Amino acid sequence: MNYLMLAAAGADADNPMTQLAREFALEPRLLLSQLVLFVIVAVVLAKFAYKPLLGMLEMRKAQISEGLENARKTREELARAQARAQEIIAAAGVQANKAIEEARAAAAKVQEQETQKAIATANDIIAKARQASEAELARMKAELRQEIGRLVVATSAKVTGDLLTAEQQHRLAEATNRQLTMN
Repeated sequence: MNYLMLAAAGADADNPMTQLAREFALEPRLLLSQLVLFVIVAVVLAKFAYKPLLGMLEMRKAQISEGLENARKTREELARAQARAQEIIAAAGVQANKAIEEARAAAAKVQEQETQKAIATANDIIAKARQASEAELARMKAELRQEIGRLVVATSAKVTGDLLTAEQQHRLAEATNRQLTMN
C-alpha cells in the first residue's frame, strides 16, 4: 500500500494529498494499525464503559424521577395537612367563640340572679326599716299620748283643783287619749 501512495505521489507531485502525505509522513501500515486499535478501543469502551455508564445514568434518572414524584406527593400531602390544620384551627376558633359566648351568657345570667338577690335583700332591708320606723313611730305616739294624757290630767287637776275624783281624772285621761288617737 505504501508503494501505491508513492507511485501516486511520484506521478503527481503537485497533488495536495501527496504533499499532505509527505509533510505529515503518513505510513499506511501505521495508519491501518491505528485505525484497528481505535476500533478495538472504541468497542471495548462501548461494551465495558459506555453501556454501564448509560445504565447508571438511566438508573440515576429513574431515581431522580422517583425522588421528584415523592417530592410532589409530599408537597400534596403537606398541602392537604395544612388545609386540614386550617380547618381544625377554624373549628377550634368557632368552638372557642361559642364557649366565650356561653360563658358571657352564663355570666350575664349569674349577674342578673345576683342583681335580683341584691334587689330582694335591699327590699327586705327597706321593709324591715319601714317596719322598725313604724314601730318606733307607734311607740313614740303611744308615749306622746301617755305624756299628753298625764299633762292633761295634771293640768286639769291643777285647774279644777281637788274637785275631780281619781275615777273622773282617769275617765278624762282616757277621753283625751281617744281624742288624740282619732287625730
